[in-house]
Amino acid sequence: MLNSKEGQNIPAVTFPTRQGDAWVDVSTSELFDNKTVIVFSLPGAFTPTCSSSHLPRYNELTSVFAQYGVDDVVCVSVNDTFVMNAWKEDQDAENITVIPDGNGDFTDGMGMLVSKNDIGFGKRSWRYSMLVKNGVVEKMFIEEDVPGDPFEVSDADTMLNYIAPDHKLQESITVFSKPGCPFCSKAKALLTEKGLAFEEVVLGKDATTVSLRAVSNQSTVPQIFIGGQHIGGSEELEKHFA
Repeated sequence: MLNSKEGQNIPAVTFPTRQGDAWVDVSTSELFDNKTVIVFSLPGAFTPTCSSSHLPRYNELTSVFAQYGVDDVVCVSVNDTFVMNAWKEDQDAENITVIPDGNGDFTDGMGMLVSKNDIGFGKRSWRYSMLVKNGVVEKMFIEEDVPGDPFEVSDADTMLNYIAPDHKLQESITVFSKPGCPFCSKAKALLTEKGLAFEEVVLGKDATTVSLRAVSNQSTVPQIFIGGQHIGGSEELEKHFA
């Protein structure tokens, strides 16, 4: 049975972490005392749902959470510190604090340590998220205790809706660009001037002209998409805002 720990203190645990070339112990007191922290926990680094959805969306919304008083967003998994560090780098998750609960002590203390022997994982964390204020769990979102790996309520958007139900999210913006393109620089500067976050897809690094033609029917850059709508190049972007 996966029970909520709302109103209770989080377990006191020290995590051995690797920072650069040194071992550094990080305690739950350091992570949570006198802070408002979002925690999301998942079965394993580099696994499909964790990499495609769970971690990236929390990383994307960290600045929004900060607007509502959240000091840190922490990802916990029953993995060693080398795996967690490599995963964070692979995912470009610079906004997330990754915590390796390699022995499962924290996860066990939360009552979320489960057997994943059927897929060769051993003991792992059930998928959940929580809002912790000064070491006390205010709210938990625990995935339903059913077979498989459900992902319905521990996501970043559900947490944001709890913290700030009236917040209106910015539409997603993607800019297809290439290095040295002055019109790309112009378009990105305009978006930055408007205070809008955007994802940049660099041709030759992240995608090819084949990808660009497939989604926009164009082969020149920049090509800008806002909320699923193809805006066009830098001039069309100026007209869009005008």
